[in-house]
Amino acid sequence: MREYLLTLCITAAVTYLLTGPVRKFAIVAGAMPEIRARDVHREPTPRLGGIAMFFGLCAGLLVADHLTNLSEVFENSNEPRALLSGAAVIWLIGVLDDKFEIDALIKLGGQMIAAGVMVVQGLTILWIPVPGVGTVALTQWQGTLLTVALVVITINAVNFVDGLDGLAAGMVCIAAAAFFMYAYRIWYSYGIEAAAPASLFAVILMGMCLGFLPHNMHPARIFMGDSGSMLIGLVLAAGAISVTGQVDPDLMNLFSGSERNSVHQMVPVYIPLVMPLTIIAIPAADLILAIVRRTWRGQSPFAADRGHLHHRLLEIGHSHSRAVLIMYFFSALIAFGALAYSVNAASMWIVLSVVILSAAGLVLLLLPRFTPRAPRWAEHFVPPRYRRRKAVVTEGEPPVAADEGGDADESGAGATGDRVPVAAGVSGVNGATAVGPRSRTR
Repeated sequence: MREYLLTLCITAAVTYLLTGPVRKFAIVAGAMPEIRARDVHREPTPRLGGIAMFFGLCAGLLVADHLTNLSEVFENSNEPRALLSGAAVIWLIGVLDDKFEIDALIKLGGQMIAAGVMVVQGLTILWIPVPGVGTVALTQWQGTLLTVALVVITINAVNFVDGLDGLAAGMVCIAAAAFFMYAYRIWYSYGIEAAAPASLFAVILMGMCLGFLPHNMHPARIFMGDSGSMLIGLVLAAGAISVTGQVDPDLMNLFSGSERNSVHQMVPVYIPLVMPLTIIAIPAADLILAIVRRTWRGQSPFAADRGHLHHRLLEIGHSHSRAVLIMYFFSALIAFGALAYSVNAASMWIVLSVVILSAAGLVLLLLPRFTPRAPRWAEHFVPPRYRRRKAVVTEGEPPVAADEGGDADESGAGATGDRVPVAAGVSGVNGATAVGPRSRTR
């Protein structure tokens, strides 16, 4: 575990330290497209953040290759090299798209080539466990087609959800954390070394996202662009392929005891079929809805619009930060819920907890104007937007609290617009003080 933590920290540190210089390079290179109709940001923001993430990936693999235990992954498997080759292909295509905005069909072809490069080097699905049937071996063509399809779907699902500051990186980081716990348990609990590459891919992916998030949180100073979104989508798919199609379920020796116990014990075998779907459940749902919506309108499935899930959250009244947190919440609920169920499928408490948390999430989803307030003793540890605001005093009127008569939004203004909290150094009419929306600074 210590070697995993070291790899995570090195990957995150390299990504974080390189993102600043990459931002300056993107500005000089002109990778700052004009504001489009579907964009939610208000100022031109540089892209090419995937450059820093790719070098973070390279640093993580390089460090892991020189560690005592993780070096065995490179000796016993060719999957890390396959991942690096496929990542290099998809990264180059993403960089070209961030700069020159290449055609969608060309990007699709590049995604298939990147998946094919990984398949040629051995990172492919060899078999799949089917409930009620057992392990089904795939032919070479079946495994290749299934691998390419999974890679392309995952890449585009992550690319589609990359619409708000910090959204894609945070959701993929949550998915990678859940996937790492699952793969790590398969490796050490069952002693299956074939799960080691998936564990390494997941921890490196976490480092890439954590290192980039500080620069990408709202308001973002840089976007990952297609060079980043397609890259992390490919790494996420590589981990899922490694566990689903490389780990032989028969090695778990779970067929023992009564029939009921065997069914419960077989859950970790069938979870590889579900886990790759749960970690991209929300992005995949957004992808399917976008294709159906655009086809219904007679548009190309690759035509951009403002109908994604995160756009709808903004339209019903959620702030930028709240929309991102809601997407984080449901991603974590699905991924870690599936993980908990794989550990103990016989416990009804897991199902009950998921149901209760889902209900709580729906309540927050339907209350866009609700602003949580922290207790007074905790106000120094939370962002200013969650602190109780001081009363506003105007001539001839009694003091009125700023959060009465309407919740305050992120700009600091009350929902009704009647009164705003005092901001020092800003003068208004007749000596009254007021504050307007915060401007984004670079």
